Amino acid sequence: MNRAASVSFVCLVFAANAVLAQAPPLPLDTARFAGIGSYLEAEVRNGSFPGAVLWVGWRQAIVYRTAVGQYGIDDPRPINDTTLYDLASLTKVVGLTTATMLLIADGRLDLDTPVREIVPDFTGPGKSDVLVRHLLTHTSGLAPWEPLHLETRTRDEALRRVNAAPLEAPPGERYAYSDLGAILLTQVVERTAGMALDELLESRVFTPLGMTTTRFRPPPAWHDQIAPTERDPWRRRTLRGEVHDENAARLGGVSGHAGLFASAPDLARFAEWLLDAYHGRLTEHSAVYLSADLVREFTRRQAGPAGSTRALGWDTPSPAGRGSAGRLLSPRSFGHTGFTGTSIWIDPTRELYIILLTNRVHPTRTNNAIRRVRRVVADSVIKTVEGIEGG
Repeated sequence: MNRAASVSFVCLVFAANAVLAQAPPLPLDTARFAGIGSYLEAEVRNGSFPGAVLWVGWRQAIVYRTAVGQYGIDDPRPINDTTLYDLASLTKVVGLTTATMLLIADGRLDLDTPVREIVPDFTGPGKSDVLVRHLLTHTSGLAPWEPLHLETRTRDEALRRVNAAPLEAPPGERYAYSDLGAILLTQVVERTAGMALDELLESRVFTPLGMTTTRFRPPPAWHDQIAPTERDPWRRRTLRGEVHDENAARLGGVSGHAGLFASAPDLARFAEWLLDAYHGRLTEHSAVYLSADLVREFTRRQAGPAGSTRALGWDTPSPAGRGSAGRLLSPRSFGHTGFTGTSIWIDPTRELYIILLTNRVHPTRTNNAIRRVRRVVADSVIKTVEGIEGG
């Protein structure tokens, strides 16, 4: 269930600091990571983003964390570990994919269930063949995007528009990263669970895992600790604590494709939990239980059409290091990026994760330097870890 909007940010900071206090001590080799922090500071000076937070977890310990830069061009306060960021499409994996896994673990949903059995108003030629797994692998045939925020006026109207959207290709034959597919999967999850996505995640994931700074629609009391995003031409204001994605805004700020806000300590909790699940360290008495088999299946690259690197919900490293994972993460790695400048990569072979949060869309989305920065950071982290292992 959602927190009341009257929650004060004093409690938020206290909870985030508690996460830091509980983190294992940094190893003596932490100094070896300092060059990555210097690189991010240089990127702030170069204008790649106003500020950034980087957390690196390795072998069940936080081995490096740094916060560089400031909140925004008109807010010179320094970024810190408790700064919250608009996660954008990280919502797809931290939120939507996790909710889907839980419902499958409950036996209430199946990857090969036709979507139309759950969302009967998803009608049109070829749609009876669209399965839940097609939505997770972005092979449903739905278009990547439509300007729902401009062409509809309410959440219900926007959902009807998604459900009526024609397929551009037969299911399973073409890979096309699709926000429409994620919005459709949100409906599948909500109708199966019998509750809204934010309520499901709050009760089944965020509260049990102690993710106290992760939520949709953060209350006004939190806004000063949220990094601003774009000076949005549609809403005609700089966005802060309000979802950047226009279609998510049209859907009321809660959607499986975008809308979550979180801090690095919370995402570290999530990554550690997912690694524990992957390696079978969870038990049925764990706060949130998923089997190793299920997590490994969701994070394994799926067979699919040419050009796809997708697992189920998650992405996997691109060939030749062209993507955000760089060149050196292991083939079993999985991760995702967010349009606002966020990313998370998890390498189960090394027991390692890399969380990078920025607001690269502030003050404008035209700045794409983050694409290069993500690759450099990922490769630098792996080189540092390999250097420590090699003595």
